[in-house]
Amino acid sequence: MNDKTQEKIIELIGLTRVFEDGLVAVDNIDLYVRKGEFVTFLGPSGCGKTTTLRMIAGFDKPTSGQILLNGKDISALPPNKRPINTVFQRYALFPHLNVYDNVAFGLKLKRIPTKITDKSGKTKIKEVKLDKQEVAKKVEHALKMVDLEGFERRSVSTLSGGQQQRVAIARALVNEPEILLLDEPLGALDLKMRKDMQLELKEMHRKLGITFIYVTHDQEEALTMSDTIVVMKDGVIQQIGKPTDIYNEPKNSFVADFIGDSNIFSGTMTGNRKVRFIGKVFDCVDDFEKNEKVDVVVRPEDIFLMDEDKGQVKGVIISSIFKGVHYEMVMKVGKSEVVIQSTAQRQVGEKASIFIRPDDIHIMAKEFSDNKFEGYITKHNTVCFGDGEFECDVTQLYPGSFLDEEGYLITADGNKIDLTDTDVEVTVGLKDIEITDNAEEGGAVGNIVSIIYKGDHYQLIVRTDENEEDYVFDTEDTWNENDRVGVIIKKDKIRLALKQEVRR
Repeated sequence: MNDKTQEKIIELIGLTRVFEDGLVAVDNIDLYVRKGEFVTFLGPSGCGKTTTLRMIAGFDKPTSGQILLNGKDISALPPNKRPINTVFQRYALFPHLNVYDNVAFGLKLKRIPTKITDKSGKTKIKEVKLDKQEVAKKVEHALKMVDLEGFERRSVSTLSGGQQQRVAIARALVNEPEILLLDEPLGALDLKMRKDMQLELKEMHRKLGITFIYVTHDQEEALTMSDTIVVMKDGVIQQIGKPTDIYNEPKNSFVADFIGDSNIFSGTMTGNRKVRFIGKVFDCVDDFEKNEKVDVVVRPEDIFLMDEDKGQVKGVIISSIFKGVHYEMVMKVGKSEVVIQSTAQRQVGEKASIFIRPDDIHIMAKEFSDNKFEGYITKHNTVCFGDGEFECDVTQLYPGSFLDEEGYLITADGNKIDLTDTDVEVTVGLKDIEITDNAEEGGAVGNIVSIIYKGDHYQLIVRTDENEEDYVFDTEDTWNENDRVGVIIKKDKIRLALKQEVRR
């Protein structure tokens, strides 16, 4: 076994959780955590991060896959048999017990396998309670670790939110777990207390040296505390890396948009390490094929604001807001909007220019170039795909064909074909989809699950209910996440091809 394998404490292999209603909460993820590491699962609500944590804790069983602890499969092991403790957002303290008894509660129930010699001299293993002195010693040590010495006799109801959270952490630590799981533990605290607790948790992790696995949707928390961040979306891991790598080198537009503030633009590679976006060719450090369509990410703090004729691209300031440590300004460059963060303010209406260094331009392969579906032709010569039904031109399937009066397709050779139930491949471009707030007007119905602004347009994803089919498209219109919409695709925008049979 190599050194890298030896330092793994938790390993998830093909881990999947499908709920009874068919919802795939966690979808075939692979991941390992090193001993002593502070790992954070980060993502929006419903991305699968808490479900993953619950499976590690043993509160939820995987549908498939394995959870290895120090190389041994613990997937079927109950929570009380795992050297793992969990701290929840709702502290779950006992209001009728004081601080000491809350922390000691688990220890008083604990049984330690102990060798006992009976009168006949035989040795056997017996489950023995911890004595009061041992419990007191462990509680004292746990409270010292969370800076609550002298609070033993205090009622938990008299404590602040931060103090209650520390009691919950002490109660978890008193059992000396190998791994501490923290499920959005700071979510109930106010902003200042949350920031203070972030630093305290990081320092606590440093002192203890045990493995922390943390769940949050707060990007700042993840960036502040973590050794490693695991970004999740729709039950799938999007990226794993150090906070600096996740921030500076996002793998896709979702990660770039979710982690911190970003300018995301559609661009085209024009040559060796040269990319065109916002109407200008810039030098960059990423190498892609010439003429390849790409997504370009530039962080607002990496854009230098200059006088009108000194930068690479000219524009006009259309918004300027003071954010405490900097001004956040929006510059209109052609049709695109560029967000800039600077300590020097420019007034709204002022003409200026920007300069971007090659190292600060991050290029990503486009995640979506068009929509592809598998579908079939109905008896009415419409096409069903993506949980919807749409008008289409079926003559695309056979060049030179036409429809007779009865709706049968006549090929160029004069053959008559009934297309009912014919399997087809459907392609729809990103600019060929429209949506309406009257869901009944669409060929398909769904909810907006993602909105990413790309400088001069929004890229939206509408997801259907039945089979969770996604429609990805670009629009200049403003919508809100979770809006219920109908999907409209005009007949001439649907490209059809006969489904190719797979040869064995």
